[in-house]
Amino acid sequence: MERTFLGPRVWASLFVALAIGACGGGADDLSQNTGQQDNRLRVVTTVSPITSIVENIGGTQIRLEGVVPEGVNSHTFEPTPSMAKLLAQADLIILNGLFLEEPTLALAEANKKADAVILSLGDLAVTPEEWQFDFTFPEAAGHPNPHLWPDPNLGLRYAELVYDQLAKMDPDNAAYYEKNLAWFSVRVAALDQAIRTAVATIPEENRKLLTYHDSWAYFAKQYGMEVIGAVQPSNFSQPSVREVAKLIDQVKELGLPAVFGSEVFSSDVLEAIASEADAQFIDELADDDLPGKPGDPEHTYLGLMKHNLTVMVPALGGDASSLAGLETGNVFDGASGAVYPQ
Repeated sequence: MERTFLGPRVWASLFVALAIGACGGGADDLSQNTGQQDNRLRVVTTVSPITSIVENIGGTQIRLEGVVPEGVNSHTFEPTPSMAKLLAQADLIILNGLFLEEPTLALAEANKKADAVILSLGDLAVTPEEWQFDFTFPEAAGHPNPHLWPDPNLGLRYAELVYDQLAKMDPDNAAYYEKNLAWFSVRVAALDQAIRTAVATIPEENRKLLTYHDSWAYFAKQYGMEVIGAVQPSNFSQPSVREVAKLIDQVKELGLPAVFGSEVFSSDVLEAIASEADAQFIDELADDDLPGKPGDPEHTYLGLMKHNLTVMVPALGGDASSLAGLETGNVFDGASGAVYPQ
């Protein structure tokens, strides 16, 4: 099993946070001072896990708006004309990259301010040598699997890249951003260890995933699991009869106890595969649809990861109790801007 790459930077950031203390850093939350002009950075993001990561680092010192609605397919999402105005007002536009949001990227490039920055996290988080290809994202097509964030270590790398850009563009609030990064790093480290503990309880022969969509390639590599297939092919159509039959035979041969669908995108085909292979069909995994409702403690990137693992691990015969006590809320207090020291 691969070891985590939570590196020295995490602990250096935490040291800075502890040295700074409990002060909020930067300007007061302008939601409490409506008479002041709001000069905070305007930041626009795409999919909800990225929006949540950016929110954790930027906290109350940025004006943040996510433009890809939760519960839609981010691969086929088409931006609306009204988004052009929002993108034109942004100081910083943050995307996943790796070919995930091409229409939104094109709209941003056509409408952004001359000095606005477009930050493509995935293109900076991994090198082409580290790209993962699979059933939905075949190497022949040239577009790698863009779902880096299900590996929390890469989610942390996203957070570090966000911090770097915010600190560069808004140096007056750099200490605040770094403190948020430090506490976010602590929570990611706890999540990473909890996942390793939980996965280790899954019988080795069950550490295999058949899913609706290929979202777990980087997660599987990090935690010693194997993605054996996905029902959704590269053109996002239904799989062929031959492909379905092959997946049924594979699940039967491996004796997998469960296959996993999406709570957002139903898949009658995957349910049929599970039935034919005498496996449990679990349709509660989410690629980028955060659990709960906006404002709920679990409606965060960390909450998404905790939810998915508490669904996945028991279905494969493991024990997910290591995930029970994880902190999944934002690392800052939205009212005061102060970080929580848990």
